[in-house]
Amino acid sequence: MSAPIRIALADDQALVRSGLKALLAGFDTLAVVLEASDGEALLEALAATPVDVVLSDIRMPGLDGFGLVQALRARGDATPVVLLTTFDEEALPLRAAAAGAQGFLLKDASPEDLLEAITRVAAGETLLAPVSTDPVRARYAYRDQAAPSDTFSEREVAILRLLAGGYSNKEIARAVFLSEGTVKNYVSDILDKLGTRDRTRAVLKAITLRVI
Repeated sequence: MSAPIRIALADDQALVRSGLKALLAGFDTLAVVLEASDGEALLEALAATPVDVVLSDIRMPGLDGFGLVQALRARGDATPVVLLTTFDEEALPLRAAAAGAQGFLLKDASPEDLLEAITRVAAGETLLAPVSTDPVRARYAYRDQAAPSDTFSEREVAILRLLAGGYSNKEIARAVFLSEGTVKNYVSDILDKLGTRDRTRAVLKAITLRVI
């Protein structure tokens, strides 16, 4: 039997955190090895104890879930993050993707959905569409809707998500463990495939075409 997936858990509500920990303990493939009441505390703990997946509430005092993901990526930590929230707001999946998260779930998701999300992001998958509803997608619609000249690799999609978050080539390089020059080449290829002249147009078109 393979080792359980090591999880770090962040939620400012002690009862919710305890409940999530108890729920996760019911699966023998998962193990909560770190927990904290805010993003800053979890960020500090993760520096000393690496994990396979971070499970974090979005809305926390101090460093919230979005800030936690951004801080991890800024220091070159690509640990997959699943963000949780009780709020079903149309823009949240977009913000989660832009921050660099791999998953997004509402807290009323079933235990099985949570298990599946953790298992899949631990395996390298991404489980969120940055724009999940048509009203949000329409807000970012780009006039040029011609199909890309080629398909996008998983790495290119990941870089597009970071471009959507406003990250520089240097920051993206740290987040995905590539050289800055390699990221620059990826960005050039992405622009060519989308037929756009700059990063902003590339992101808008990628959202419009549901590439991200």
